[in-house]
Amino acid sequence: MMADRLTIEDLDPATVAQGVADGQFLLVDVREPSEYDAEHIEGALLFPLSTFDPAALPDPEGRAIVFQCAAGGRSARAAEAAIAAGVPANRHLAGGIAAWKRAGLPTTR
Repeated sequence: MMADRLTIEDLDPATVAQGVADGQFLLVDVREPSEYDAEHIEGALLFPLSTFDPAALPDPEGRAIVFQCAAGGRSARAAEAAIAAGVPANRHLAGGIAAWKRAGLPTTR
């Protein structure tokens, strides 16, 4: 593995919440539309892993992209796919929306 290769960065819910609030992070939800419609984190953009194309990710406008899913598995795969495609999006919400809710952070239904 090359030394300059990005590795996946696990972020905790408090760090993600603060980064979103500060305008440092763009949260990208890689769950399916039905999951997103049932409950999501305010401000998260829906970008399902089932149709994931790193080249089509939105311009984060100076923010870092942070992927998020239900429990952390799909968001890690999204970060791996982005890194493999040369897109510098290597962060994800460890534990997903489940960890977010356990941390007492709000969701939108």
